[in-house]
Amino acid sequence: MGPLLRVAVQLQQQPTQQEELCYANEVGEAFRALVPVSAVWATYAVATVYVSADAVDKGKKAAVEHGDNPGKTTKVAVAVVDTFVWQALASVAIPGFTINRVCAASLYLLGRTTRLPLSVRKWTTTAIGLSTIPFIIHPIDRGVDFLLDSSLRKVYGQSAGERHD
Repeated sequence: MGPLLRVAVQLQQQPTQQEELCYANEVGEAFRALVPVSAVWATYAVATVYVSADAVDKGKKAAVEHGDNPGKTTKVAVAVVDTFVWQALASVAIPGFTINRVCAASLYLLGRTTRLPLSVRKWTTTAIGLSTIPFIIHPIDRGVDFLLDSSLRKVYGQSAGERHD
């Protein structure tokens, strides 16, 4: 395990749990109009490290939970894969895409319908993107639960209610 992932796993295990890190790419997308693209990609790296750390943490917890029972390796693998896929979709890919499109549409519409200076339009777009985040979290989470319950979780016989939260 690399040093960055090791630190992320340690943060993940802290009592305060650094779950806010999974929102890094959404914040990055909201600021895309104002910052270099490399900064936006860096926020995706932060979110991906968090997702990976969460998957490793869930795998460790599953290993402890199942002790030396038969099928332990499978249960640990399921915990890691399910957590990684769920987090990658619900915390990185879908929210990042959603905020990106909301901000792109906002910037375009502000440019077509107002005479605001470009800097004001960019800051307004960022504010719209940031304010969108709380409204998309739960619908995306439930949608990813439905998607995984309808596909991947059928392969290993688990539903959202049995996920390692």
